[in-house]
Amino acid sequence: MFNKLSFTALALSSSLLLSACQTTNPYTNESQNAKATNGAIIGAIAGAAIGVASSSKNDRGKGALIGAASGAAVGGGIGYYMDVQEAELRKQLQSTGVSVTRSGDSIILNMPNDITFGIDQSNLSQRAKQVLGSVALVADEYDETRLNILGYTDSTGSEAYNLRLSQVRASEVANYLMTQNVANQRISSQGLGESRPIASNSNEQGRAQNRRVEIILTPLNPS
Repeated sequence: MFNKLSFTALALSSSLLLSACQTTNPYTNESQNAKATNGAIIGAIAGAAIGVASSSKNDRGKGALIGAASGAAVGGGIGYYMDVQEAELRKQLQSTGVSVTRSGDSIILNMPNDITFGIDQSNLSQRAKQVLGSVALVADEYDETRLNILGYTDSTGSEAYNLRLSQVRASEVANYLMTQNVANQRISSQGLGESRPIASNSNEQGRAQNRRVEIILTPLNPS
């Protein structure tokens, strides 16, 4: 039988989880519900109820809070894990020029070439190293995530040259992340040259957008 304290703890734990599952988009400054909010809240409520039922009368409030935390992780699953990781990446990369995009259980970091490499260059800029240091901090905390690094160029020059350049750039990013203690088995890199443009190559503005490195974070063990 729940007493007043049990219901209070249950309500408090659910409220805390709802707040935790909300993030602020740094580009719009709007609050948004995380994608696994419903699962996490349902898990929290169920976990809190189980925590109350399995605790002694004097420990039911504490049991509700512990059960809620465990239930949130189970209820949210991989989606919840990626939600909190996305929120941390947005926080770390705010105002860096790197965009953070969510696609299902994947998080895509788009690093424009003016952040990473000079035109026709393959040496990481100091600015790029600072950004990658922030990415590595989050990657170290969320170690159940794979980092897939893709390099792209514009269409200036030969296709073969662009492919090689993109491969070298992707490898440079991967190698730097490894120097920041991200395990090499979690990292893959690939150069895709001038394929998959995101803008027109007929003008400089479009070509600048196409010169980029993407880091795609995905779960190591997808459900």
